[in-house]
Amino acid sequence: MAKTGATDFTGILMYQKPYREHDLLIKFLTKQFGKKMFLVRGAKRPTYKNRAAVLPFTYGTFNGVIKGDGLSYLNGGNTIAHYQEISDDIEINAYATYVMSLIDFAFQDGVKIPEWFDKLSIGLALMNDGFDAGIITNIFEIQLLEAFGVAPNWVDCSICHRNDLPFDYSESFGGLLCSNHWDRDPYRMHLDQRTIYYLRLFSAIDLRKLNKVDVNAETKQRLRKVIDQIYSRSVGYVPKSKRFLDQLGDFKM
Repeated sequence: MAKTGATDFTGILMYQKPYREHDLLIKFLTKQFGKKMFLVRGAKRPTYKNRAAVLPFTYGTFNGVIKGDGLSYLNGGNTIAHYQEISDDIEINAYATYVMSLIDFAFQDGVKIPEWFDKLSIGLALMNDGFDAGIITNIFEIQLLEAFGVAPNWVDCSICHRNDLPFDYSESFGGLLCSNHWDRDPYRMHLDQRTIYYLRLFSAIDLRKLNKVDVNAETKQRLRKVIDQIYSRSVGYVPKSKRFLDQLGDFKM
């Protein structure tokens, strides 16, 4: 039986953690209420009837009591499904977990961000369907920079605003520099034009319209290096899930 004041909501389970002996704390990104932490009583008991609703990478419609402050309460799932391929593949799992960690850090709990709910839903579905999880992750990383207060200029030269010359990225100028102004920043990143192309593409691409992006292994490594540098120097946040993802990459090499 639903609790008094319970409401239905659309959500993606971001993570869970044990709470007391038999309970769980579960964070959902909801479309209606933003990120919310839910207390699920008895979820660790073998007899818990709504186990499917609290599994990692669960999404769908749920029912619960939404609190403005403090813990909300989950009653169960109405219509739910799982990103099964993400759950089963350790590498895709790591990418998806990292993306959700970034979203969790970028926005405060309780702030409505329906556009990011939609982006996460589409991004996870693409990963689950076999799309390159590393590329999807790069797109999220670039597009989340604005939420972190960085917001590089990927459109044109940060000095003269020309967009018809070769570009490089300058942390000092907060975005692109055209070749006429490379001398203004001796510490620019010295990126090749293919890497610049994908950075600009990822900053503006609509995941709903994404069909296929072919990026060779060398360019993927360069993208990884420059995005890591931007996050390290300008954002200053490296979640544990990113370290695990890096360790997976080292193991594959």
